[in-house]
Amino acid sequence: MRLGINLGYWGAGNDADNLALAREADRLGYSVVWAAEAYGSDAATVLAWVAAQTERIDVGSAIFQIPGRTPANCAMTAATLDTLSGGRFRLGLGVSGPQVSEGWHGVRFDKPLARTREYVDIVTKALRREKLTYEGEFFTLPLPDGPGKALTLTVHPVRERIPIYLAAIGPKNLELTGEIADGWLPIFFAPEHAGDHVSAVARGREKAGRTLEGFDIVPTVPLVFGDDLEACAGPVRAYSALYIGGMGSRDKNFYNQLASRMGYDEAAGQVQDRYLARDYAGAAAAVPFEFIDQTSLIGPPARVQDRLHAYAEAGVTTLTVATYSGTIEERLQMLRTMAEVLDASGLGE
Repeated sequence: MRLGINLGYWGAGNDADNLALAREADRLGYSVVWAAEAYGSDAATVLAWVAAQTERIDVGSAIFQIPGRTPANCAMTAATLDTLSGGRFRLGLGVSGPQVSEGWHGVRFDKPLARTREYVDIVTKALRREKLTYEGEFFTLPLPDGPGKALTLTVHPVRERIPIYLAAIGPKNLELTGEIADGWLPIFFAPEHAGDHVSAVARGREKAGRTLEGFDIVPTVPLVFGDDLEACAGPVRAYSALYIGGMGSRDKNFYNQLASRMGYDEAAGQVQDRYLARDYAGAAAAVPFEFIDQTSLIGPPARVQDRLHAYAEAGVTTLTVATYSGTIEERLQMLRTMAEVLDASGLGE
Protein backbone atom coordinates (compact mmCIF):
# COMPACT_ATOMS: atom_id res chain seq x y z
CA MET A 1 0.00 0.00 0.00
CA ARG A 2 1.17 3.51 -0.85
CA LEU A 3 0.15 6.85 0.62
CA GLY A 4 -1.30 9.93 -1.04
CA ILE A 5 -2.67 13.26 0.13
CA ASN A 6 -5.73 15.11 -1.13
CA LEU A 7 -5.53 18.90 -0.87
CA GLY A 8 -9.21 19.32 -1.73
CA TYR A 9 -10.48 22.57 -3.19
CA TRP A 10 -8.06 25.47 -3.54
CA GLY A 11 -8.65 29.11 -2.67
CA ALA A 12 -10.16 28.79 0.80
CA GLY A 13 -7.46 30.93 2.37
CA ASN A 14 -5.13 28.02 3.11
CA ASP A 15 -3.08 27.94 -0.08
CA ALA A 16 0.29 28.30 1.67
CA ASP A 17 -0.70 25.52 4.08
CA ASN A 18 -1.64 23.22 1.22
CA LEU A 19 1.68 23.81 -0.49
CA ALA A 20 3.48 23.04 2.75
CA LEU A 21 1.51 19.79 3.03
CA ALA A 22 2.38 18.81 -0.54
CA ARG A 23 6.06 19.51 0.00
CA GLU A 24 6.15 17.55 3.25
CA ALA A 25 4.37 14.63 1.61
CA ASP A 26 7.00 14.76 -1.12
CA ARG A 27 9.79 14.69 1.48
CA LEU A 28 8.17 11.77 3.30
CA GLY A 29 7.90 9.65 0.16
CA TYR A 30 4.14 9.87 -0.38
CA SER A 31 3.15 8.58 -3.80
CA VAL A 32 0.76 11.27 -5.05
CA VAL A 33 -0.84 14.60 -4.21
CA TRP A 34 -4.34 15.24 -5.57
CA ALA A 35 -6.26 18.49 -6.12
CA ALA A 36 -9.98 18.96 -6.74
CA GLU A 37 -12.17 21.42 -8.61
CA ALA A 38 -15.84 22.36 -8.43
CA TYR A 39 -16.80 25.88 -9.54
CA GLY A 40 -13.91 27.85 -8.09
CA SER A 41 -10.24 27.22 -8.73
CA ASP A 42 -9.32 24.75 -11.44
CA ALA A 43 -7.20 21.74 -10.54
CA ALA A 44 -4.81 22.00 -13.50
CA THR A 45 -3.31 25.34 -12.45
CA VAL A 46 -2.97 24.17 -8.85
CA LEU A 47 -1.21 20.98 -9.91
CA ALA A 48 1.23 22.88 -12.14
CA TRP A 49 2.09 25.13 -9.18
CA VAL A 50 2.54 22.16 -6.83
CA ALA A 51 4.59 20.20 -9.37
CA ALA A 52 6.95 23.15 -9.79
CA GLN A 53 7.70 23.13 -6.06
CA THR A 54 8.04 19.37 -5.46
CA GLU A 55 10.52 16.84 -6.75
CA ARG A 56 9.31 13.23 -6.70
CA ILE A 57 5.65 13.05 -5.75
CA ASP A 58 3.07 12.52 -8.51
CA VAL A 59 0.39 15.18 -9.02
CA GLY A 60 -3.14 14.10 -9.86
CA SER A 61 -6.54 15.58 -10.63
CA ALA A 62 -9.27 14.32 -8.35
CA ILE A 63 -11.01 15.21 -10.41
CA PHE A 64 -11.11 17.11 -13.71
CA GLN A 65 -14.79 17.63 -14.53
CA ILE A 66 -15.72 15.96 -17.81
CA PRO A 67 -18.33 18.62 -18.72
CA GLY A 68 -15.78 21.38 -18.05
CA ARG A 69 -13.36 20.56 -20.89
CA THR A 70 -13.61 19.10 -24.35
CA PRO A 71 -11.78 15.75 -24.55
CA ALA A 72 -9.10 17.30 -26.76
CA ASN A 73 -8.56 20.16 -24.32
CA CYS A 74 -8.29 17.64 -21.49
CA ALA A 75 -5.64 15.71 -23.44
CA MET A 76 -3.72 18.96 -24.06
CA THR A 77 -3.83 19.77 -20.34
CA ALA A 78 -2.76 16.26 -19.33
CA ALA A 79 0.13 16.21 -21.79
CA THR A 80 1.29 19.65 -20.68
CA LEU A 81 1.17 18.75 -16.98
CA ASP A 82 2.99 15.50 -17.62
CA THR A 83 5.71 17.34 -19.51
CA LEU A 84 6.08 20.15 -16.97
CA SER A 85 6.19 17.71 -14.04
CA GLY A 86 8.72 15.39 -15.66
CA GLY A 87 6.27 12.51 -16.03
CA ARG A 88 4.46 12.82 -12.69
CA PHE A 89 0.87 13.53 -13.74
CA ARG A 90 -2.15 11.29 -13.11
CA LEU A 91 -5.42 12.12 -14.88
CA GLY A 92 -8.47 11.71 -12.66
CA LEU A 93 -11.84 12.28 -14.33
CA GLY A 94 -15.46 12.45 -13.22
CA VAL A 95 -18.82 13.49 -14.57
CA SER A 96 -19.46 15.91 -11.68
CA GLY A 97 -23.19 16.28 -10.97
CA PRO A 98 -26.25 17.67 -12.73
CA GLN A 99 -26.27 20.95 -10.81
CA VAL A 100 -22.67 21.81 -11.73
CA SER A 101 -22.75 20.25 -15.19
CA GLU A 102 -25.91 22.03 -16.32
CA GLY A 103 -25.79 25.10 -14.05
CA TRP A 104 -22.12 26.00 -14.35
CA HIS A 105 -20.83 24.38 -17.55
CA GLY A 106 -24.06 24.41 -19.56
CA VAL A 107 -23.70 20.73 -20.48
CA ARG A 108 -26.69 18.40 -20.23
CA PHE A 109 -26.22 15.68 -17.64
CA ASP A 110 -27.55 12.86 -19.76
CA LYS A 111 -26.17 9.35 -20.28
CA PRO A 112 -23.09 9.98 -18.11
CA LEU A 113 -21.68 6.47 -18.64
CA ALA A 114 -21.81 6.66 -22.44
CA ARG A 115 -20.37 10.17 -22.36
CA THR A 116 -17.53 9.04 -20.09
CA ARG A 117 -16.66 6.14 -22.39
CA GLU A 118 -16.47 8.40 -25.44
CA TYR A 119 -14.53 11.03 -23.51
CA VAL A 120 -11.88 8.57 -22.32
CA ASP A 121 -11.66 7.07 -25.83
CA ILE A 122 -10.86 10.48 -27.33
CA VAL A 123 -8.45 11.54 -24.56
CA THR A 124 -6.57 8.25 -24.89
CA LYS A 125 -6.41 8.52 -28.66
CA ALA A 126 -5.16 12.10 -28.49
CA LEU A 127 -2.48 11.21 -25.92
CA ARG A 128 -1.30 8.41 -28.22
CA ARG A 129 -0.71 11.23 -30.72
CA GLU A 130 -2.95 9.68 -33.33
CA LYS A 131 -4.83 11.84 -35.82
CA LEU A 132 -7.96 12.74 -33.93
CA THR A 133 -11.04 11.37 -35.64
CA TYR A 134 -14.09 10.12 -33.78
CA GLU A 135 -17.73 9.36 -34.48
CA GLY A 136 -19.84 8.93 -31.39
CA GLU A 137 -23.17 9.87 -29.89
CA PHE A 138 -21.74 12.90 -28.06
CA PHE A 139 -18.54 13.75 -29.92
CA THR A 140 -17.76 13.91 -33.64
CA LEU A 141 -14.27 14.91 -34.75
CA PRO A 142 -13.76 16.64 -37.09
CA LEU A 143 -17.21 18.15 -37.46
CA PRO A 144 -18.75 17.08 -40.78
CA ASP A 145 -19.32 19.42 -43.71
CA GLY A 146 -16.97 22.10 -42.45
CA PRO A 147 -13.37 23.28 -42.57
CA GLY A 148 -12.22 21.15 -39.64
CA LYS A 149 -9.39 18.66 -40.17
CA ALA A 150 -8.02 15.75 -38.18
CA LEU A 151 -5.13 17.03 -36.05
CA THR A 152 -2.41 15.41 -33.96
CA LEU A 153 -1.31 16.50 -30.50
CA THR A 154 1.97 18.39 -30.87
CA VAL A 155 3.12 17.85 -27.26
CA HIS A 156 5.01 14.67 -26.41
CA PRO A 157 4.07 13.46 -22.89
CA VAL A 158 7.00 12.10 -20.92
CA ARG A 159 5.40 8.68 -20.50
CA GLU A 160 3.98 6.43 -23.15
CA ARG A 161 0.71 6.24 -21.19
CA ILE A 162 -0.60 8.75 -18.65
CA PRO A 163 -2.63 6.79 -16.07
CA ILE A 164 -6.36 7.55 -16.11
CA TYR A 165 -8.51 7.29 -12.99
CA LEU A 166 -12.28 7.58 -12.73
CA ALA A 167 -14.37 8.76 -9.80
CA ALA A 168 -17.25 6.28 -9.72
CA ILE A 169 -19.99 5.31 -7.28
CA GLY A 170 -22.75 3.24 -8.93
CA PRO A 171 -22.31 -0.40 -10.02
CA LYS A 172 -22.42 0.30 -13.77
CA ASN A 173 -19.97 3.18 -13.44
CA LEU A 174 -17.65 0.99 -11.38
CA GLU A 175 -17.73 -1.69 -14.07
CA LEU A 176 -16.93 0.93 -16.71
CA THR A 177 -14.04 2.15 -14.53
CA GLY A 178 -12.53 -1.32 -14.44
CA GLU A 179 -12.93 -1.67 -18.17
CA ILE A 180 -11.44 1.61 -19.43
CA ALA A 181 -9.35 3.12 -16.60
CA ASP A 182 -6.13 2.41 -14.72
CA GLY A 183 -7.51 3.29 -11.31
CA TRP A 184 -10.57 4.14 -9.24
CA LEU A 185 -11.07 7.22 -7.02
CA PRO A 186 -13.78 6.27 -4.49
CA ILE A 187 -15.28 8.53 -1.86
CA PHE A 188 -16.74 7.34 1.46
CA PHE A 189 -14.90 4.06 1.02
CA ALA A 190 -15.74 1.66 3.85
CA PRO A 191 -13.86 -1.66 3.80
CA GLU A 192 -16.93 -3.39 5.25
CA HIS A 193 -18.99 -2.41 2.19
CA ALA A 194 -16.27 -2.60 -0.45
CA GLY A 195 -16.81 -6.15 -1.69
CA ASP A 196 -19.59 -5.45 -4.18
CA HIS A 197 -17.82 -2.32 -5.43
CA VAL A 198 -14.52 -4.05 -6.06
CA SER A 199 -16.36 -6.98 -7.68
CA ALA A 200 -17.98 -4.55 -10.12
CA VAL A 201 -14.57 -3.12 -10.98
CA ALA A 202 -13.25 -6.66 -11.46
CA ARG A 203 -16.07 -7.45 -13.89
CA GLY A 204 -15.02 -4.46 -15.96
CA ARG A 205 -11.41 -5.60 -15.92
CA GLU A 206 -12.52 -9.03 -17.09
CA LYS A 207 -14.41 -7.45 -19.99
CA ALA A 208 -11.16 -5.83 -21.07
CA GLY A 209 -9.24 -9.08 -20.71
CA ARG A 210 -7.43 -7.96 -17.56
CA THR A 211 -7.40 -8.65 -13.83
CA LEU A 212 -7.14 -6.35 -10.84
CA GLU A 213 -3.37 -6.83 -10.92
CA GLY A 214 -1.85 -3.40 -11.45
CA PHE A 215 -5.19 -1.59 -11.02
CA ASP A 216 -4.96 1.26 -8.50
CA ILE A 217 -7.78 1.61 -5.93
CA VAL A 218 -7.32 5.05 -4.34
CA PRO A 219 -9.91 6.15 -1.76
CA THR A 220 -9.65 9.56 -0.15
CA VAL A 221 -9.96 8.99 3.60
CA PRO A 222 -10.28 11.74 6.25
CA LEU A 223 -7.53 11.43 8.88
CA VAL A 224 -7.72 12.70 12.47
CA PHE A 225 -5.42 11.44 15.22
CA GLY A 226 -6.47 11.67 18.88
CA ASP A 227 -7.58 9.71 21.91
CA ASP A 228 -11.21 10.95 21.97
CA LEU A 229 -13.00 9.27 19.07
CA GLU A 230 -16.04 11.55 19.19
CA ALA A 231 -13.78 14.60 19.13
CA CYS A 232 -11.85 13.12 16.20
CA ALA A 233 -15.10 12.62 14.30
CA GLY A 234 -16.06 16.27 14.78
CA PRO A 235 -13.95 17.81 11.98
CA VAL A 236 -15.19 15.16 9.53
CA ARG A 237 -18.88 15.87 10.15
CA ALA A 238 -19.15 19.03 8.05
CA TYR A 239 -17.37 17.34 5.11
CA SER A 240 -19.70 14.33 5.30
CA ALA A 241 -22.81 16.50 5.61
CA LEU A 242 -21.80 18.62 2.61
CA TYR A 243 -21.69 15.59 0.32
CA ILE A 244 -24.57 13.55 1.77
CA GLY A 245 -26.85 16.55 2.17
CA GLY A 246 -25.76 19.26 -0.20
CA MET A 247 -24.09 17.79 -3.27
CA GLY A 248 -26.94 17.64 -5.73
CA SER A 249 -30.70 17.94 -5.56
CA ARG A 250 -33.05 16.07 -3.26
CA ASP A 251 -33.80 13.59 -6.03
CA LYS A 252 -30.30 13.20 -7.48
CA ASN A 253 -27.51 13.09 -4.92
CA PHE A 254 -25.12 10.20 -5.61
CA TYR A 255 -23.42 10.46 -2.23
CA ASN A 256 -26.73 10.38 -0.39
CA GLN A 257 -27.66 7.28 -2.36
CA LEU A 258 -24.32 5.69 -1.50
CA ALA A 259 -24.87 6.28 2.23
CA SER A 260 -28.34 4.76 1.89
CA ARG A 261 -26.94 1.65 0.19
CA MET A 262 -24.50 1.33 3.08
CA GLY A 263 -27.46 1.04 5.45
CA TYR A 264 -27.75 4.66 6.58
CA ASP A 265 -30.88 5.55 4.62
CA GLU A 266 -32.76 7.12 7.54
CA ALA A 267 -29.77 9.18 8.65
CA ALA A 268 -28.99 10.17 5.05
CA GLY A 269 -32.52 11.53 4.75
CA GLN A 270 -32.17 13.53 7.95
CA VAL A 271 -28.82 14.97 6.89
CA GLN A 272 -30.25 16.00 3.54
CA ASP A 273 -33.40 17.54 5.05
CA ARG A 274 -31.38 19.66 7.43
CA TYR A 275 -28.75 20.64 4.88
CA LEU A 276 -31.28 21.73 2.28
CA ALA A 277 -33.03 23.75 5.02
CA ARG A 278 -29.63 25.45 5.57
CA ASP A 279 -29.31 23.97 9.05
CA TYR A 280 -25.70 23.05 8.41
CA ALA A 281 -24.82 22.43 12.04
CA GLY A 282 -27.85 20.18 12.40
CA ALA A 283 -26.92 18.30 9.24
CA ALA A 284 -23.40 17.70 10.54
CA ALA A 285 -24.76 16.50 13.88
CA ALA A 286 -27.06 14.04 12.09
CA VAL A 287 -24.18 12.19 10.42
CA PRO A 288 -23.88 8.92 12.39
CA PHE A 289 -20.60 8.35 14.20
CA GLU A 290 -20.53 4.80 12.80
CA PHE A 291 -20.58 6.16 9.24
CA ILE A 292 -17.65 8.46 9.98
CA ASP A 293 -15.75 5.68 11.73
CA GLN A 294 -16.23 3.31 8.78
CA THR A 295 -15.19 5.86 6.14
CA SER A 296 -12.40 7.70 8.00
CA LEU A 297 -9.22 6.99 9.93
CA ILE A 298 -9.72 8.39 13.42
CA GLY A 299 -8.26 7.73 16.83
CA PRO A 300 -4.84 6.95 18.29
CA PRO A 301 -2.08 5.83 15.90
CA ALA A 302 -2.35 2.21 17.07
CA ARG A 303 -6.06 2.14 16.19
CA VAL A 304 -5.39 3.65 12.76
CA GLN A 305 -2.64 1.08 12.20
CA ASP A 306 -5.04 -1.77 12.93
CA ARG A 307 -7.61 -0.24 10.60
CA LEU A 308 -5.13 -0.16 7.70
CA HIS A 309 -5.29 -3.93 7.42
CA ALA A 310 -9.02 -3.72 6.62
CA TYR A 311 -8.28 -1.30 3.78
CA ALA A 312 -5.54 -3.54 2.43
CA GLU A 313 -7.79 -6.60 2.58
CA ALA A 314 -10.49 -4.64 0.72
CA GLY A 315 -8.08 -4.08 -2.17
CA VAL A 316 -6.82 -0.56 -1.53
CA THR A 317 -3.45 0.03 -3.18
CA THR A 318 -3.01 3.77 -2.58
CA LEU A 319 -4.54 5.28 0.55
CA THR A 320 -5.07 9.02 0.10
CA VAL A 321 -5.50 10.92 3.34
CA ALA A 322 -7.15 14.29 3.87
CA THR A 323 -6.53 16.41 6.96
CA TYR A 324 -9.42 18.55 8.16
CA SER A 325 -8.37 20.00 11.49
CA GLY A 326 -5.58 21.63 13.40
CA THR A 327 -2.86 24.16 12.74
CA ILE A 328 -0.56 23.66 9.79
CA GLU A 329 2.10 22.20 12.08
CA GLU A 330 -0.43 19.74 13.51
CA ARG A 331 -1.48 18.74 9.99
CA LEU A 332 2.13 18.30 8.93
CA GLN A 333 2.65 16.09 11.96
CA MET A 334 -0.37 14.00 10.88
CA LEU A 335 1.42 13.25 7.61
CA ARG A 336 4.58 12.25 9.46
CA THR A 337 2.65 10.07 11.90
CA MET A 338 0.72 8.44 9.06
CA ALA A 339 3.96 7.52 7.30
CA GLU A 340 5.23 5.97 10.53
CA VAL A 341 1.95 4.11 11.04
CA LEU A 342 2.05 2.61 7.54
CA ASP A 343 5.66 1.57 8.02
CA ALA A 344 4.85 -0.06 11.38
CA SER A 345 1.89 -1.92 9.84
CA GLY A 346 4.12 -3.79 7.42
CA LEU A 347 1.75 -2.96 4.56
CA GLY A 348 3.83 -0.27 2.87
CA GLU A 349 5.86 -0.70 -0.26
